[in-house]
Amino acid sequence: MDPMQRRGFLSAASLVGLAGAAHAATFGNPDRPPEGAVNARNASSLSDPGPKNPALASQFPDFQNPPATDINGMALFWASFNNAHKRIQNGGWAREVTQDDFAISEDISGVNMRLSAGGVREMHWHQQAEWALMITGNCRITTLDEQGRPTVEDVQAGDLWYFPPGLPHSLQGLGPDGAEFILAFDNGRSSEFNTLLVTDWLAHTPPEVLEKNFGVPADSFKNIPLDNLWIFQGDIPPALSADQQAARVVPGAEKVIFRLSRSKPVRSTKGGTVHVADSSNFPISKTVAAALETIHPGGLREMHWHPNADEWAMVLKGQGRVTVFNTGPKATTADFKAGDVWYIKKSLGHYVENTGNEDMQVITVFKSDRFAEISLNQWLTHIPPEMVRQTLNLDPSVIAKFRTDQPEFMPA
Repeated sequence: MDPMQRRGFLSAASLVGLAGAAHAATFGNPDRPPEGAVNARNASSLSDPGPKNPALASQFPDFQNPPATDINGMALFWASFNNAHKRIQNGGWAREVTQDDFAISEDISGVNMRLSAGGVREMHWHQQAEWALMITGNCRITTLDEQGRPTVEDVQAGDLWYFPPGLPHSLQGLGPDGAEFILAFDNGRSSEFNTLLVTDWLAHTPPEVLEKNFGVPADSFKNIPLDNLWIFQGDIPPALSADQQAARVVPGAEKVIFRLSRSKPVRSTKGGTVHVADSSNFPISKTVAAALETIHPGGLREMHWHPNADEWAMVLKGQGRVTVFNTGPKATTADFKAGDVWYIKKSLGHYVENTGNEDMQVITVFKSDRFAEISLNQWLTHIPPEMVRQTLNLDPSVIAKFRTDQPEFMPA
């Protein structure tokens, strides 16, 4: 190529590049190279003629058409109980989301379980701590602590329980319609399908050892189940007081339940409400902290991050979108509906918007003894304003209007 022609070619290419970059580097569209549909110059840039599953694609509008402020990508932080396999037995069912199928979820695995009226999750224990939130119905739980003190309690929607690792327990649905709940284990690989079951242990213990251990003839155990029960249909239990008396419950055992939805909110604004349970008000819960958040239609769970633990969350009702920010920069927006789960790594900035016409309710869980967060709004109002002005090029009058408290939820 002639040197003069080459010089002109490079100049023209440079101008085109600069023009594209200038278009991209604007408020609401900051990145080079430009991302987002707003940058498309022709229809074919937006077309998608290839194979697709319309029903699935329609659930993720912000994956199909991300905001121009999204950039690059990050590990998928969306999962769902809606496409998790159900293990169904007479008496109830369960499904789980673990790290095996949700790679990012290192610290928490989740289980959604349903028990019929009288349905029993058989006597068992775990190597991990078990935390739970009742969603619907009523459930009777039994436990035994390290000092041999039993607990028998009834829980209903909005209540929590927490069993430390190794604490044996059972769960049973009560009338009139049993129970449904969410379980969280403080290990991403923990599975509800792989627990230490009393039926398994007895079936795999020599009869002469059972005779010595329990002080009754070995023949007494001839009818024990040879296969584990896991979940089975039982009889609806008697009144709570009767079971407590039969189990020899005495005062003194540490409380394993907490009435979360009936506790005093730690924050309530026009945008939403949050209830928190951690070791400060639920002392036994030493490895799991949780927050029950309700975001009103159009409301925003403010820009924030959690400095002490990853966040595992499940949408209980409603719908919304979540944007997560990471170094790089990276930013990704995903859509969530009831039954969906997100997992956000420790210290990554994020916010949640209610995009529906009803309240969005979310339970967030952290592998920690305390709930902790940093509010971007609070940070920017608790630093010398001149630092904020110079960093963000904001007029001092704008900075002065920022809220000086921690709003938590912003209204529509």
